[in-house]
Amino acid sequence: MRRGRLRVLLGAAPGVGKTFTMLEEGARLADEGRDVVVAVVETHERPATAALLHGLEVVPRVETSHRGVALSEMDVAGVLARRPEIALVDELAHTNAPGSVNAKRWLDVEALLDAGIDVVSTVNVQHIESLTDVVEQITGAVQRETVPDLFLRSADQVEVVDLAPQALRDRLAEGNVYPAARIDAALSNFFRLGNLTALRELALLWLADEVDSALKAYRSEHAIDAKWEARERVVVALTGGPEGETLVRRGARIAARSAGGELIAVHVSRQDGLAQEHPGALTAQRALAEKLGGTYHQVVGDDVPRTLVEFAKAANATQLVIGVSRRSRLAAALTGPGIGATVIRESGVIDVHIVTHAAAGGHFALPRVGGSLSLFRRLVGTGLALVLGPLVTWLLVSFRSADTLTSDVLTFQLLIVVVALVGGLWPALLAAVLSGFTLDYFFVAPVHSITIARPLHLLALALFVINGILVSYVVDQAARRSRAAARALAESDLLATVAGGVLRGQDALESLVMRTREAFGQSDVRVVADGEVVEAHGETVSGDSLTTVPAGEHATLELRGPQLDASARRLLTVIAAQVDAALEHNTLSRTAGEVAPLAAADQMRTALLAAVGHDLRRPLAAATAAVTGLRSPGVVWSAADRDELLATAQESLESLAALVTNLLDVSRVQAGVLAVSLSSVDVDDVVLGSLDELGLGPDEVELGLPDELPRATADAVLLQRVVVNLLDNGLRYSPEGTRLRVSASAFGGSVQIRVADHGPGISAERRSEVFVPFQRLGDTDNTTGLGLGLALSKGFTEGMGGTLEADDTPGGGLTMVVSLPAAGGAESRATGGAESRATVSGTAPGAAAGTDPGASAVTDRGVSA
Repeated sequence: MRRGRLRVLLGAAPGVGKTFTMLEEGARLADEGRDVVVAVVETHERPATAALLHGLEVVPRVETSHRGVALSEMDVAGVLARRPEIALVDELAHTNAPGSVNAKRWLDVEALLDAGIDVVSTVNVQHIESLTDVVEQITGAVQRETVPDLFLRSADQVEVVDLAPQALRDRLAEGNVYPAARIDAALSNFFRLGNLTALRELALLWLADEVDSALKAYRSEHAIDAKWEARERVVVALTGGPEGETLVRRGARIAARSAGGELIAVHVSRQDGLAQEHPGALTAQRALAEKLGGTYHQVVGDDVPRTLVEFAKAANATQLVIGVSRRSRLAAALTGPGIGATVIRESGVIDVHIVTHAAAGGHFALPRVGGSLSLFRRLVGTGLALVLGPLVTWLLVSFRSADTLTSDVLTFQLLIVVVALVGGLWPALLAAVLSGFTLDYFFVAPVHSITIARPLHLLALALFVINGILVSYVVDQAARRSRAAARALAESDLLATVAGGVLRGQDALESLVMRTREAFGQSDVRVVADGEVVEAHGETVSGDSLTTVPAGEHATLELRGPQLDASARRLLTVIAAQVDAALEHNTLSRTAGEVAPLAAADQMRTALLAAVGHDLRRPLAAATAAVTGLRSPGVVWSAADRDELLATAQESLESLAALVTNLLDVSRVQAGVLAVSLSSVDVDDVVLGSLDELGLGPDEVELGLPDELPRATADAVLLQRVVVNLLDNGLRYSPEGTRLRVSASAFGGSVQIRVADHGPGISAERRSEVFVPFQRLGDTDNTTGLGLGLALSKGFTEGMGGTLEADDTPGGGLTMVVSLPAAGGAESRATGGAESRATVSGTAPGAAAGTDPGASAVTDRGVSA
């Protein structure tokens, strides 16, 4: 019996049309005469989806009961007994009711496939097991229903049912996805435009990777090595050298020029480990490649260019980026053309880019000025003198004749020059003395005896020694100058780095200390100012010597480690000057930080005076006029007139009291001394109390308060002030004949209150302005108060550990969303459920972890807390 074929419809989010597409495909197949049944489908009470069931055979579900709740699941046994050709199975990631044959619906589908039944199913990208953590980071929703990647990748066909994010939000707003009571909550949380865009990209990328895997498998099965340019794949070869960052950025630009371009960074390590890369540089280059959207790989191979080309071909690369050689022209002439030429010759149809960089054409550099040649080179030179000398003697003796003395002398002279070039003076002198005595013993009559019978022979030995000394002197001077040049370059690079660190600002001191420790090989470097350690890097090791360099009038730079020479101390004086500049910069930054609140307070006072000049004068003038009129001795007022004047005075004084109260509240918020009493609060009581305070009824406000709403951790008095301000603001901008909508919901450990109007709304770029004190929409209305309502609401909400944000209302308008921690979370446990008092700052949000307003758990069955 053949295994059934699985076709999966993949969607980025609920509502994109997966079930609709599945039923349409079932109807099409049934019209073609295929045997199709609906094994299970979730219409979610969508009329358009339910209408597609007409004409299709539906296998009845199995009814079960769990803890008194009736549940219905797919009848796997019934479908197997019916044995259709094709079965339609919705929601592949669904968890079956306890007691079912299989715990997951995808296991039910596995049973159908094993029976030879073809299956068409649906799944959302958030239910793919490997992507659940990514989805949680994007949406804040924890997915408990998942499908293993292995099962999904085994499907014969995976299709993306795509819908633009804004189009999906429009469908949701029109009531085509969820019931009206859940629309606002869904739009404000899981179905945010940014969330949907990210999920859509995730679904498309997952499918693209699946297609890429299928393509690689096909090429491998059919032994296809030729380049298929389905999309640009740029492989960047990294050596761990300083040019790596330049190569990665160039490769990223090449990949970005084509749609769907892919960046792949690779480092080839030698098996013998002789060519040591810089691990810190490779780590930084790997991070850069991943930051630019690429991937990093490390492969091992002795033949670096061939290994690199083989990797590029295996990755189906279209472009290969390598750096121009860092070797000097002399080194290239002596050792051959290098990796670049081999890569170009072996690359075939892959385009190779050789990128120049600052480190190109470098020279052999030695780290220290003194000591000319290194001990290693001197040992190698001595070894050459001891090994090549006997070897050359054996060869010359083997072919000796009466006419070869001149060539014998020149050969030993060449040996001395080679040893001098490699090992310097002392190996060259050793080779010269050994060569002289060897010539006399083996080649000058009488042979096999050391006899200097003629002065000319002594002169020849002296010339050997002189030639060796001269060549080794030239080599020694070249090595000294090379080391001096390398040291100067390193010092200039260090100075440029530390100077740049000072210019960058806040991390300058840390960068200076860390770079100084690395540059001078010290175990501990610290900056001490006025007797206190300001910055330190490393740990003190016993036996280290202490070097102290003054850094300005009040600070010193202390280094613990190996003793430093005079040139290093000269360089330290320059670094100490940079440390002094960094300390001064930090002092100025702290001063500026202290001045900033004063400037903000001064701006607040200016705005306050400007607002008070108009908004407080009116009620004060009206109350004064009313009282003055009542006290006028020459005027006789009727009872009605007296009542009207008293009412005017009372109304003006109440308005004045409200304005002063708001001014005092905003002053406390700005000063950070707002007293908050946190406790477990019933949101329904707060909302209803706010409606009573404003005298609003069903004609003005539509309520959407669920029965199973958790309590919130908040200050009941402040929360009611917030809701009253939001209601008052919404009423002010709502058109005639429309109602405000006040709803509440719970998502991801937070409780949200939404006040939605259908007014003109506010553009996204200007929403932050409405929360600034003394600002009104457009700054054109000077008759409706000081513009403190939303500023106070935001300060109160943040003081309670929540957030206040503005969002669009579906169909037009503005929705204000208040998010507060749900009672029973971290905050309520910390307070033990009892009322606690705290002094918090209204300008610095105190939102607790886990109160992301976007957090929700959404499945195809709907939204759940």
